[in-house]
Amino acid sequence: MNRISLRTNRVIDVMKQKAVAIIFLFFLFGCQSDETLQIVRQIVKQHPDLNKVLQHYATDSLKLKAAEFLIAGLPYYYTYEGDELEKYRAHFQLHSKGTLYGAEVIDSLRRKNGVLNLSKLITRSDLEISPDYLIENIDWAFKVWQEQPWGKHVSFDDFCEYILPYRIKDEPLKSWREKIYRDFNPLLDSIRQLPAGEDITVASKIVLDSISRRRFYFTSMFDNGPHVGPDNVEWRSGNCREFADIVIYIFRALGIPCGCDYMPLRGDNNVAHFWNFIKDNNGQSYYMYENKGPDSVHTFWGIKSKVYRQTFSVNHAMFKQLPRDKQTVHPTFRYPCFVDVTALYSGKYARTLSISAEQFFHKMSRDEPVYLCGASHRNWQPLVCAYPDKNGVTFEQVEGGVVFLVATYCAGDLVPLSPPFVFERESGEVRYFNPSADETEDITLLNKYHQLLESFPQRMINGVFEGSNRPDFRESDTLYIIKTLPLRLHNVVGLNSCRQYRYVRYMGPKKGYCNISEVSFYADGADTVACNGKVIGTPNGTHGDGSHDVGNVYDGDPYTSFDYYLPDGGWAGLDLGTPRTISKIVYTSRNRDNYIRKGDTYELFYFNSGRWQTLGIQVPQADSLLYTVPKGALLYLQNHSRGEDERIFEYTDGVQRYW
Repeated sequence: MNRISLRTNRVIDVMKQKAVAIIFLFFLFGCQSDETLQIVRQIVKQHPDLNKVLQHYATDSLKLKAAEFLIAGLPYYYTYEGDELEKYRAHFQLHSKGTLYGAEVIDSLRRKNGVLNLSKLITRSDLEISPDYLIENIDWAFKVWQEQPWGKHVSFDDFCEYILPYRIKDEPLKSWREKIYRDFNPLLDSIRQLPAGEDITVASKIVLDSISRRRFYFTSMFDNGPHVGPDNVEWRSGNCREFADIVIYIFRALGIPCGCDYMPLRGDNNVAHFWNFIKDNNGQSYYMYENKGPDSVHTFWGIKSKVYRQTFSVNHAMFKQLPRDKQTVHPTFRYPCFVDVTALYSGKYARTLSISAEQFFHKMSRDEPVYLCGASHRNWQPLVCAYPDKNGVTFEQVEGGVVFLVATYCAGDLVPLSPPFVFERESGEVRYFNPSADETEDITLLNKYHQLLESFPQRMINGVFEGSNRPDFRESDTLYIIKTLPLRLHNVVGLNSCRQYRYVRYMGPKKGYCNISEVSFYADGADTVACNGKVIGTPNGTHGDGSHDVGNVYDGDPYTSFDYYLPDGGWAGLDLGTPRTISKIVYTSRNRDNYIRKGDTYELFYFNSGRWQTLGIQVPQADSLLYTVPKGALLYLQNHSRGEDERIFEYTDGVQRYW
């Protein structure tokens, strides 16, 4: 994921280091009285305006403790400021109008405001926060906690972490609680006097259903800048991070303990993933994602590797273990406002992973942190921080089914310390990628991104090609049923039928939306020119914008496609004019242009001795690439001509296996 800028990060580090220095001394040497109280006293001594908050609650011990909780966390938070911030936020506001796609929003605002440059942003520490803003936030948080029928089941600790915070991360500060409360609290009037009104999960379901009925304008095109802020409750634009933020604002404004759980990297993808959680009356965690949930975290889907829960307070246990010189620690772990909840999600698959020192490229000292890293494109991103001993290093609560490597952090870069390896999910065994220096194998590459993460190819399973001599296909023959995932751009089917048909078609399977990009029917298996005919089928009509209609299936372009407006019943066919024998079918799944494209420039890499090494550049003349590679290698195929979806893989049993 993009970072705002190294310059901005350095400013933030300096700001935090000054504020955290005193806090670290308390953690290091301990103190006789409450740590938080001592930290708050030191912060207020340096920022006396904050004493107004403490004095305001001098006669209310519980609100005073809440104020101390927030003040103790101020050193870890900041706001971005500057003209570029509003230029950035304008992307979400414009996109929320629903008239432009993400790329069109970027182009439109670039023409209007110039190129966005987030490196110009400046930061303002929350240590300079308005005392009145904190007081308003505390009063509103207590109001909803105490007035809602389920509030009696929310502990003070959960209240502090998941209702009380005045911000989520680094968004612009503004008052948000009252407006959102007024807008959404009436949703719960119907249950407030009922026994079910005390059930947090029931209240959460009602609110989530209401949020889900309001369109969310999803895009992953925008730069990864600061959090958008509470205005996005109205705009409803962005990616999974923004959606999670919206839910947090609404739930916390209503007194429902809610936060964000996330994967720094999805176990089988290049990016982070964010979603919401709540705690029920018994403190058990439930996840929510888009219109799903609340459901038990044990049922959460996908390969997770590591899952963290965002907190407002710093993780004291982790903070105490870190070396005093924070510059030696990767930025992800310098100021850890999160806790590890992998075990909640992964259950028995949250294993202890031990890597022997024999696998290290060089010896490590015991006070130097090392990192378990996952792959993001050809880069590595830290997921867990641990400290080695003479035998190696141990990482706790790791879900397998992922390719990792161990790395150190030096001079601003992650440096691989071990070869990459698979941590098997079922067995817990470790298998290293050590490319052979002597043995090679010839491989055929058909795509650059794994199709199991693509919904379109999967929607073709059980799709049927049919022939008929009636335009309504009431009497038809099955020519071919798709039983396996289409792995290449042009999938060829040979037929042995001697029957002739005037009408031929592709019939999409149930819940497949008849997703297909291209179909060609050939009279002879040796033909290179497909049969011509009049396009027939199920058009979208007024249900679509014309960009994904049935005619795309026979336009000769494998990058335009049919997307029927209903999940079932869609088909795309041809009237050939006269009956013809069909001896060959060539078809292309609806796709995101991740198959091998003729004429593009590709480069294959393999990981060896701590770095990616090239295996050469090729320009294919068909929909495949042929390479000779070292056996046992971890591979990565890059398209230099276009696209961003690429992923590490190995070649096994004649196919690309993505990780």
